[in-house]
Amino acid sequence: MHYCSIFFQYLAQYMKTRLQYRTDLFVEIFSDLLSQIVNLVFIFVVFGHTQLLSGWDRDELIFIYGFFLIPFAVFAAFFNIWDFNDRYIVKGELDRILTRPIHSLFQIVLERMELESLFGAITGLIIMFYAGSRLHLDISWYDPFVLILFVLGGVLVYAGIFILIACISFWSDGQTSIMPMMYNIGNYGRYPVNIYNHVIKFILTWILPFAFVGVYPASYFLGRDEWTFYAFFTPVIGLIFFTIAIFTWNTGIKRYRGAGN
Repeated sequence: MHYCSIFFQYLAQYMKTRLQYRTDLFVEIFSDLLSQIVNLVFIFVVFGHTQLLSGWDRDELIFIYGFFLIPFAVFAAFFNIWDFNDRYIVKGELDRILTRPIHSLFQIVLERMELESLFGAITGLIIMFYAGSRLHLDISWYDPFVLILFVLGGVLVYAGIFILIACISFWSDGQTSIMPMMYNIGNYGRYPVNIYNHVIKFILTWILPFAFVGVYPASYFLGRDEWTFYAFFTPVIGLIFFTIAIFTWNTGIKRYRGAGN
């Protein structure tokens, strides 16, 4: 309850701050929407030259892309730690965080919230409904709950991977370019993994499991029975990676000795 109270206090202050500069807020929302439209147009361009892509048609890929946007939007809203090394290690702001009697990662998550990213989830739902209506998908009464379960699993997968990458800074405090590269790799999860070779498919499934953010859980709603096991394995993979990430974070925090030399 204490942490929930702190969360809502941070949330209130965040909203006050962002609404002071409404134009900037609307520009950010518009730029995110524009980026999503460009990615969607890319799918239309690809299928302007072919009817199927490794057994997937255009509307199925659009549905997968729409699903991918939802967990990614939640992740981007609450785990915006792409500059952790530069801001908190190199510039020493982690010292300030560690003076407070609250878990350090929780504080960083609250400080770096970007709730406007949640509009991407709304876009994802619209794209899913559009593609699903064209595919005439059958929706059961329990599917909304399954969707929430899969989305939470995808968020934990993303959060776990990027927290682990941020933890590298506890052992190597030099400038690193791994974060941007990993964001680019994460985009591979919004396409069916069987369009890649076996090595990339294995990496996206078990090493950097971005496939559990997009194609695997989305395949359940598309009726791809051959991937049902992977779909329901999504929350398990998410919990595993997130647990490992928290353990690694706590270990790294104990090793951290401050910004001074």
